[in-house]
Amino acid sequence: MQPIVVRLRRLVIGLLGTLALGATAAECELTVATYNLRYASDTPPNAWPQRRPLMKACLEAIQPDLIGTQEGLYRQLKDLAADLPEYDWIGTGRDGGSRGEFMAIFYRRARFEPLEYDHFWLSDTPELIASSTWGNTNRRMVTWVRFRDRESGVEFYFWNTHLDHALQEAREKAARLIRERVGALKTRLPVLLVGDFNAVAGANPVYDLLVREGGFQDTWHLARERRNAEYNTFNGFAPPRREGQRIDWILVRGEAEVAWSEIVTFARDGRFPSDHFPVVARLRLRAPAP
Repeated sequence: MQPIVVRLRRLVIGLLGTLALGATAAECELTVATYNLRYASDTPPNAWPQRRPLMKACLEAIQPDLIGTQEGLYRQLKDLAADLPEYDWIGTGRDGGSRGEFMAIFYRRARFEPLEYDHFWLSDTPELIASSTWGNTNRRMVTWVRFRDRESGVEFYFWNTHLDHALQEAREKAARLIRERVGALKTRLPVLLVGDFNAVAGANPVYDLLVREGGFQDTWHLARERRNAEYNTFNGFAPPRREGQRIDWILVRGEAEVAWSEIVTFARDGRFPSDHFPVVARLRLRAPAP
């Protein structure tokens, strides 16, 4: 009888091990950043050739797994991809093709597999390339990707956007459209929504539309530790101001834990890579139970 007992014991241990591995595989830890790169049209000392090595150094210091970028032009993004060879990126110009600013998503190619992606414009005709119908002169858009984490098997969505800088009505309509489009996914997978929202978190109806009414949570407030909370995320190529105005957000829908979030005030010799600071979060996503 002893061999049967031993075999049963081994079977139970094996099943428990499988369950433990399954629990581990259902979680995905990653570092996420949102970063308005500032388009490449400034003059020295803030021209892109001068800022490029600063940007490279900043991102190498952060070591993000995923980056939602805003404002990058095609040649800028090609430079960034050359400087960060472990990343691939997905995006399209807001004016179509390689034209205009991108909402590009950079990701570690060895770790993440893009399963699908798409773009839409923040207008009444979201499928029409370069459309703008809400009075805003700059076209605004969303790029999104559904990723699979090769390490854990967890799948999740990553959405990246840049709302209008001038018109509150356009920002609110954009938030409603994004909320509607995320809802149309009809998914239980986690959804990360990052970007430059041109609205102060907690002090603008856009925040209410997405967070208080839209089912998203702000990773900044979920974080057990918040670093540089007193700083604005827009710096205008000047020393950071201590007003706590955070217009760059990392939001999440679904089960998540956030270890820390940080406004990264990287500078070198008094110079900044961009007129925004990147916002970074270290989080754990949990896949929904089958």
